[in-house]
Amino acid sequence: QVQLVDSGGGSVQAGGSLRLSCAASGYTYRSYCMGWFRQAPGKEREGVAAINAGGGITYYADSVKGRFTISRDNAKNTLYLQMNNLKPEDTAMYYCAAEANPYCSNGYLGAFGYWGQGTQVTVSS
Repeated sequence: QVQLVDSGGGSVQAGGSLRLSCAASGYTYRSYCMGWFRQAPGKEREGVAAINAGGGITYYADSVKGRFTISRDNAKNTLYLQMNNLKPEDTAMYYCAAEANPYCSNGYLGAFGYWGQGTQVTVSS
């Protein structure tokens, strides 16, 4: 079955950087759209970024555009999220997600049916 394992979260000061990873298994990774979501305490989950199966098309929420970069290594079945210039408002649990569609059906909002367990990102001011 589809398994997604998130890692790479941590605590940083504002302006710092983190790189999240998501190791995928149990399915044909290179055929799926992949994405990152986040959820802060008391807030709804929000889409952050997505990337199509081939890696050539990316989507970003306006709040992270220019600071975050999504990428994937289809040989390693791994998804990444490079986060630079982090802000306190980026503090949240981050989840990777998979959509059984090579072309992300709705950008970074998508129709994701599979989820990782989450990794916590905390940014202090």
